[in-house]
Amino acid sequence: MAILIVTYSRDNESVDLVTRALERRGERAYRLDTDLYPTEIRLSLPEEEGAGLGRIDGPRGPLDLSEVTAIWYRRSSIGAGIPTDLDPQLRRPSVEESRRMIFGMMAAQEVFTVDRLEVIRRAEHKPLQLRLARRLGLDVPRTLSTNDPEAVRAFARRAPGGIITKMMASFAVYEDGVENVVFTNPVSDADLADLEGLDLCPMTFQERIDKALELRVTVVGQQVFAASIDSQASPRARHDWRRDGAAMAADWRRYELPAEVAANTLALMDSLGLTYGACDFIVTPDGRHVFLEVNPTGEFMWLVRHAGLPIDEAIAGVLAAACETARAR
Repeated sequence: MAILIVTYSRDNESVDLVTRALERRGERAYRLDTDLYPTEIRLSLPEEEGAGLGRIDGPRGPLDLSEVTAIWYRRSSIGAGIPTDLDPQLRRPSVEESRRMIFGMMAAQEVFTVDRLEVIRRAEHKPLQLRLARRLGLDVPRTLSTNDPEAVRAFARRAPGGIITKMMASFAVYEDGVENVVFTNPVSDADLADLEGLDLCPMTFQERIDKALELRVTVVGQQVFAASIDSQASPRARHDWRRDGAAMAADWRRYELPAEVAANTLALMDSLGLTYGACDFIVTPDGRHVFLEVNPTGEFMWLVRHAGLPIDEAIAGVLAAACETARAR
């Protein structure tokens, strides 16, 4: 039996942490570095009587897919090794066909998965997250996603404390080879007067909320792990802790999440169908816990390293439990 870990070569130590935790439980982990497919990894998926479920073969050796009892989908960079100077008319379909093979293989493996792609894709929708979170009792900021400048100005008038803006998707803009990540930013009066760029790209706007702390709440199954950071201690991090995330990584501390907030967070995860999720919250000076979003494949490595949260052990635990269930059948 084997647990298939879907990631890529550049991934950080999180995969190694979970792999070691699985090995301590006597489980075998097989790492599929998707950036090596199709250039260095071979994948065959037969569909005929008696042919089995298929086979992976690459730098980490062979794996018969009939041995897979659980999947941890963490990251993908499928087709990254396909030459970039290949004619785009050929490279695009090559990457797409490779993606369909890997994702099709995962779908055909009818085993416990953290988490299935279709579940992740649905859960990634931020409007859905906020709607469900509010319905389930979590405190949610007033939010507007739009490409209408007048709607933004009207929203700002209803928010005397000011508003911030961010994107639904995380991405970076590259200038002269330098990565510039798009972060959360305050919206000034000058910004409100010049919103014409919205006709090219919609944005999300929220009421500005005073911060005492920011939280990363990581859920694995029915376990809830919380850590806090005083983002206001750094001028660069006041609107978005990620701006100074590397410098402040060691400042994260374990945090005791109120029982009601933890229960409502678990209810949100259940509603989204997620086994794993990394949630962001703000703690206000008067003690409100305001939910911002959940990333279905969010990072946790620095929380293990600096806050001492056993998230790697929890992930290994739910995967190993699935293997035990499979053995008992």
